[in-house]
Amino acid sequence: MEPGRALVGGAGSRAWAGTSAEPTRPFPLGRVLAHSRCVGDDSGLRRALLRRLLPTAQRERLDALRFDDLGQGWDTFGASREGAALADVLLRGLYESWFRVESRGAEHVPAEGPVIVAANHSGTLPFDAAMLYLDLLRQTDPPRLPRAIADRFVPALPFVSTFFARGGVVGGTRKNMDHLLERGELVMVFPEGTPGIGKPFSERYQLQRFREGHCELAIRHGAPVVPAAIVGAEEALPQVARLPIRLFGAPYLPIPATPIPFPVRYHVRYGPPIRFDAPPERSDDPETTRAAAAEVQAAVAGLIDEALAEREGLFR
Repeated sequence: MEPGRALVGGAGSRAWAGTSAEPTRPFPLGRVLAHSRCVGDDSGLRRALLRRLLPTAQRERLDALRFDDLGQGWDTFGASREGAALADVLLRGLYESWFRVESRGAEHVPAEGPVIVAANHSGTLPFDAAMLYLDLLRQTDPPRLPRAIADRFVPALPFVSTFFARGGVVGGTRKNMDHLLERGELVMVFPEGTPGIGKPFSERYQLQRFREGHCELAIRHGAPVVPAAIVGAEEALPQVARLPIRLFGAPYLPIPATPIPFPVRYHVRYGPPIRFDAPPERSDDPETTRAAAAEVQAAVAGLIDEALAEREGLFR
């Protein structure tokens, strides 16, 4: 396994320790390779452009990222340092100027080892996921690449699926998450799933039931769960309707109230990591995983309440 190339002249990335077993790939590697000229590839021209577009501090952080380089510039799932840099460039305006993300508590995210960040999900379209991804990419110390777990229909989306893979997004299968946690990665999940992002505006900040899968995996791998709250996404892009049209496997077609989100300020909060006492053999016990998921949901709800109480208005 060859070291990854630094974005701007720094040392290459070191490989993660862990199993080399191949998981089921949610983003077919053949398609990733075929589109590598289009999105997030490792060409000198692209690296030069990213070098000019990123501030020095961000370039240095991206140089310090570690991931398993298969010798071609990306890992098993198609993630690359250049893909993370491109995501930073494309999302920076939303993060810094439009949503003006205010973040607290990132020191609770462990610096190494397997960890799951579990957050609430809302806002019709996944702007909240994009902002949490960039916040973790920028706030973790040392910098860690968030591996956002996407619904299974995401790899079928045209044009953007390779961009997502290059940035670190992984399809939501149990085997994929097993592989990531075995390799000590930072995994980002939204346990509410589609019911969270698709709920009506009248139910804003009312958490839907957390699914238990992330807790099952946390117990199996001894990984802490860091609860995270995102406040602002509910008001940024309210959903007025959803049509029973299934495109590329998505459960419905959402109809937002406006064509672009309102510039509501996002507030992100991270809580202390939750470490479960259950031994790995209890990871398949429904009662154990339900209790663990309820504990995580209660922690996220508390962070939401805290952020709502502290904010001074939708745009401040």
